[in-house]
Amino acid sequence: MKKTILDIARECIELEQKAIISLTKHLEKSFEECVNEIIIKGSRIVLTGLGKSAIVAQKIVATMNSTGSSAHFMHAVDALHGDISILSANDFLCCLSKSGETEEIKRLIPIVKEIGCKLIAITANKDSFLAKEADYIFYTPIEREADPNNLAPTASTAAQMAIGDALAICLMHQRGFKANDFAKYHPGGQLGKKLKLKVADLSKHHGKPINLASDSINQVILTISKNRLGATVILNESSRIEGIITDGDLRRMIEKNTSFEKLKAFDIMCLNPRTISAEALATEALNMMRINNISQLIVTHGDDYVGMIHLHDIIKEGLM
Repeated sequence: MKKTILDIARECIELEQKAIISLTKHLEKSFEECVNEIIIKGSRIVLTGLGKSAIVAQKIVATMNSTGSSAHFMHAVDALHGDISILSANDFLCCLSKSGETEEIKRLIPIVKEIGCKLIAITANKDSFLAKEADYIFYTPIEREADPNNLAPTASTAAQMAIGDALAICLMHQRGFKANDFAKYHPGGQLGKKLKLKVADLSKHHGKPINLASDSINQVILTISKNRLGATVILNESSRIEGIITDGDLRRMIEKNTSFEKLKAFDIMCLNPRTISAEALATEALNMMRINNISQLIVTHGDDYVGMIHLHDIIKEGLM
């Protein structure tokens, strides 16, 4: 029976999945020793390869650099035409090659040995020239490639990518690389905002809606309308937070009272309102709003009321 497009797609994914899962069975003590040596020596990692392996190597370099490991890419062909000067004796050169028998890699290795840097082989062939010359072997065997002719690098490059990511994450873990460190390397885009944007960065664009507990409902309505945050903070005589009144509180007041001219702020305010530090991340504010099903948070610095943040502020920043 002829395979459908979905059949072919599933088969491709399953073959790549098998290649990745099999890596766990082939991880050896030498992988751990390699990670520890890189950390102890403070070594830089240079990755090289040809064809699709070179593209995978570039991705691994990007992952390492963004997670605290100094890494560079050197194309195997360019290395033989001058780029090998990037290597120094303290470096680790990581070669990606499915066969481990590529002519350029064979020509490159003796020069690497002469320089004195350590050699890591990421290969599917343990008996290859590359594997035999390597100080560390990361074995990436595959059942077959995912294409019908068993030729196009698919399962093999998926395995290379996975073992490269594992190396990068292990190095990251051993360095104690934290979210704050990650933020330094990702200042742009939505990821940068999630890691660096603080509540104070959003609340500073607003006024500080304030009413006293003795204020009339009319005064409360005027304050809420003026600041357009859907709420006002009720302070006591010592300028400390006593409560909050939201649009919802006003609607419920109208539903319960035919006349509210004599009501004061303290009659309808909610006590113990939710607050958040100005130094907290905007993502923390979003989580608090979700958990408590609210749209505003009072922003504080210590015990002082310094502003208010609204759900719309977070939506505008694209954090939802």
